[in-house]
Amino acid sequence: MICTGSLRSLCNNSPVTQLQPDFGMDLKSRINEHFTDSAHLKLQAMALLADPLTRASERMAQCLMNEGKILSCGNGGSAADAQHFAAELLNRFEMERPPLAAMALSTDTSTLTSIANDYSYNDVFSKQVRALGKSGDLLLAISTSGNSPNVMEAIHAAHDRHMGVIALTGKKGGKMAGMLGPNDVHICVPADRTARIQEVHLLCLHCMCDAIDCLLLGVE
Repeated sequence: MICTGSLRSLCNNSPVTQLQPDFGMDLKSRINEHFTDSAHLKLQAMALLADPLTRASERMAQCLMNEGKILSCGNGGSAADAQHFAAELLNRFEMERPPLAAMALSTDTSTLTSIANDYSYNDVFSKQVRALGKSGDLLLAISTSGNSPNVMEAIHAAHDRHMGVIALTGKKGGKMAGMLGPNDVHICVPADRTARIQEVHLLCLHCMCDAIDCLLLGVE
């Protein structure tokens, strides 16, 4: 349920038992609209994102072939995407292959909470990048808005460590768009709605996983 206007106070201050759900609404039409909107956006984004996805995949494959690693980070749903991507590389995507070096920076709760407690939540990824990243590695920086402060700090740290950056954003790229250098790759979903951006982000991640496998193993 999206809380707007007079409903915001109710959603913030009342238990769910006091809500009055409308079971008469046409949920099937809303569900159909979600599918339609998502499909249209993916088709619209295809021509726009095919080139940066190709460049990002080639950069990732080259990094891995040179014994580098890919560090990924994001918040909320983007943290889940960062972990999903790392798991697909470390384990496998759709082809049998050796494990590939990837690590999500959102998984170690002791590290995250100690940095946030002792310093700032804005530093939870950047300190890890400075400790673990090296020249030749890549940072996969995910933010639907392009304005996540801790992801932006991670980009600064990656550049300081002479790492390339693959930025996965939406909403015109936000502040992250202006932080990227000529050797970085920006994959920006042409949408403003967070749910739609995240759906395309997942497709982009799967495209890159498939492309990496194809570049490293060939296509049957």
